[in-house]
Amino acid sequence: MRFLPVRDDSVLVELADLGEALALFDALDTNPVDGIREIIPAARTLLIAFDPGVISNEALTDAVAALAGGERKAASGPLVEIPVRYDGEDLGEVAGILGLSVTEVIRLHGESEYVAAFTGFAPGFAYLSGGDQRLNVPRRKSPRTRVPAGAVGLAGEFSGVYPKTSPGGWQLIGTTPLAMFDIDRAPASLLQPGSRVRFRDMATDKAYEVSAPAKTATAPVAASYSNCAIEVLAVGLPVLFQDLGRAGQANQGISVSGAVDRSSFKAANRLVGNPVGTPALEISLGGFRFRMRGRGVMAVTGALAPITIVTTFGQKLSVAHGEAIALDDGDIVSLGQPTAGMRSYLALRGGFDVTPVLGSAATDTLAQIGPAALGAGAVIGIHPPVLGSTVAAPELPAFDMPDTVETVVLDVVMGPRTDWFTQSAVENFLSQEWSVTPQSSRVGIRLSGEALERQNHAELPSEATVRGALQVPASGQPVLFLADHPLTGGYPVIANVARHHLDLAGQIPVGAKIRFNAISAFAPRSILGKYP
Repeated sequence: MRFLPVRDDSVLVELADLGEALALFDALDTNPVDGIREIIPAARTLLIAFDPGVISNEALTDAVAALAGGERKAASGPLVEIPVRYDGEDLGEVAGILGLSVTEVIRLHGESEYVAAFTGFAPGFAYLSGGDQRLNVPRRKSPRTRVPAGAVGLAGEFSGVYPKTSPGGWQLIGTTPLAMFDIDRAPASLLQPGSRVRFRDMATDKAYEVSAPAKTATAPVAASYSNCAIEVLAVGLPVLFQDLGRAGQANQGISVSGAVDRSSFKAANRLVGNPVGTPALEISLGGFRFRMRGRGVMAVTGALAPITIVTTFGQKLSVAHGEAIALDDGDIVSLGQPTAGMRSYLALRGGFDVTPVLGSAATDTLAQIGPAALGAGAVIGIHPPVLGSTVAAPELPAFDMPDTVETVVLDVVMGPRTDWFTQSAVENFLSQEWSVTPQSSRVGIRLSGEALERQNHAELPSEATVRGALQVPASGQPVLFLADHPLTGGYPVIANVARHHLDLAGQIPVGAKIRFNAISAFAPRSILGKYP
């Protein structure tokens, strides 16, 4: 067992195999440790997020180590039968790799009872363990850019079903008509950790159907009791509703998401007298214009975009960034292109009347969950303000917004997979300036520089990642994960951005330069003398 550094509030526990990882996960679930916020299991690791104000890293590792070594609980979840048409593109190749006939592959796949060991990659995607060991087959050498929803695949010791159309490198052996993820179902993911699964060949068996669980009634969003609204007149890049995200959904393969720059998001709400988690708009690179219907109070924070108001009398006013601004009926507000920063946050006093999805108004662009992006012509109601709320005085931003002229320095904690890279690659990672490429989004910032060379070329079993992870794919060019990052990944993470620089990372514009500065969180620690 090893404890590998992620950040000062997260640690990756590495164990020998899936069985040990899930046994420790079960033990921690049965014997909760005060201060642990979330545990995300994966193929042979547990990512543990904790509150360093409640428990120290040393106390955490001691408490977790004391629970290791137990037995994995027997699967007791519901049995889900998944009908499959064994028509996958890789079925013949898989049979050849394994030295089996196609008929034998289908038979072995259908005879096993699988267990949903953990979730990740995409909402509703469950890693199914317990299959016949003769079906252990490597991922494709070259991943497909498009795998259809419902594709049934094999990778290593796991089987799985793609819940939506996405890129993927699993060996495809069939398809199922079942919806693996449906936000109108409760729970949305058909398979939960602990679910038992059997695959049924639709060519020989009855086409089994899984009844969707009864839908739970969702409470309607309170109606706006005022006549306040904004009418969208123009947008540039997609304008998204955001809040502080949907925590606690890891068991469905859903990451937190939410505002990329949380400090600016909270500041916008404070300025207009809203609770800090009230939904606001995240506007990338300006180009947003709206008309006020009724009277309201707005604030814009984050990226330094020029703000102009054209009144109903035709008067054009330039107004301050980072302050509460009163709006009259008919005022037209425009946000120009930022001079520094990437994302602006627009809050209206009372908050937007938007229906939450899975308990949050955050739009997760990778998972495709949340309210739709705003387009010209949309009208969004504004709730009345909370009684007793007060508009706040202007406040200093948490940091200076980055631009494309100066090099941005981000503190990072090295690990958990720094040892997968050569010493010269680690030195190169910290010494060179990395360029932010246009292939960047809320999922992550793609960087360009001298490629990082690995010394370990093995396939990394899937493990959880955090916002701020610097994952290095086969190209050797790092990707800095932002708010909409995948819950788990299969490439090594060389370092993680320190907590105090996460919001800054989310404001770095395309064309900027980044340098990484290594700081200490805590050293890797081994327990019980065991190394996987």
